[in-house]
Amino acid sequence: MSIYTRTGDKGQTSLFNGQRVSKSDLRVEAYGAIDELNSVIGVVLSQVQSYNLKLKSELVEIQNDLFQIGSALASKVISNLSYLSNRVKGFEDSIDSMTEKMPPLMNFILPGGGIAGSMLHFARTVCRRAERKIVKLKELEKIDDSIIMYVNRLSDLLFTMARFVNYKEKQKEIIWPA
Repeated sequence: MSIYTRTGDKGQTSLFNGQRVSKSDLRVEAYGAIDELNSVIGVVLSQVQSYNLKLKSELVEIQNDLFQIGSALASKVISNLSYLSNRVKGFEDSIDSMTEKMPPLMNFILPGGGIAGSMLHFARTVCRRAERKIVKLKELEKIDDSIIMYVNRLSDLLFTMARFVNYKEKQKEIIWPA
């Protein structure tokens, strides 16, 4: 099977239901941002040290969730993603657990640190962009509310993971304003 189909050569693509839409369609933008986030998390995984198997496992699970979310967004059918609510609770538990192990956050910090920490900060910003596109789509069309809740909390988790990885790797946080 060929990877190219030539069906998108004029700026259109197909949704899961076969409907042809512009590649600039908001739905395509939304699931494209989720795909981009998934790829950034793949880069993060290549940089997370092997000592942190729990974090790596969580990131792979998030990648699987993002495929489900992307599939739901690529379809005009409302998907039942109720399991995402449980994942959000798990994110909150992970955030609380990591936060307890680090010094309290008293100021804004500049994104950075080591490679893994910096990439997690980058993933967070891509996550926020995806969230904005999904919210815009929801203003126009019906989508599962749990998607927005999941993506919102995921950005919080990615921020905390960035801090945690930098803390474990003894990378100093830069306080803003300096």
